[in-house]
Amino acid sequence: MLRRVVICLALIVLGISAGHAAERRRHQINPVPFAHTPCSVLEEGPCTPSYCGVFSTWPCIPEMNYPYGENLQLTIMTVPPQDQAEKYKKPDHDLDTIGDLFQALRSCWTPPSADDARGGMQMSVRFSFKRSGEMIGAPRMTFATSGVPADTRTTYLNAIDASLKGCLPLKFSNGLGGALAGRPIAIRYVDNRELGKQAEKP
Repeated sequence: MLRRVVICLALIVLGISAGHAAERRRHQINPVPFAHTPCSVLEEGPCTPSYCGVFSTWPCIPEMNYPYGENLQLTIMTVPPQDQAEKYKKPDHDLDTIGDLFQALRSCWTPPSADDARGGMQMSVRFSFKRSGEMIGAPRMTFATSGVPADTRTTYLNAIDASLKGCLPLKFSNGLGGALAGRPIAIRYVDNRELGKQAEKP
């Protein structure tokens, strides 16, 4: 009888140890290139929300479905920074990653002419793609620089709509098309051209 009790206790201990080891392996994900510093009230940099069980003694990174979130966000500058020029070149292959998608969207942007443009103008739009690479409806404006006349907003919205339609349909890989279909994409367009200085030139 005593031998059976000892054997049962040994099996229980081994089961608990195996469960803890499996849990430890499950939470030891590779977070690169995402920020993987656990959040803390004393931390200033980017961090990942963490949670731990009652018996855990280490920060636990939640298992998330990277890299697709509920909302994909992108900023497009009219004049790209010099160190980001490569990100504004159109990919020469089917789009297979979020980076490819963003690169294609950046390369599509054609701003209004200098005569109709406004320096410092910002406008954000939101839309979704079909699996085929076509848009679902027209881009919907969600933000525009305050104090801008209605005709200027219309000019920029028309330029955004024409730029996107001029690139469609985008050529998605099967995997990316399935992952993006119906997901909202928010793009902020920033017209950072020095339009005043251009007007002063003879």
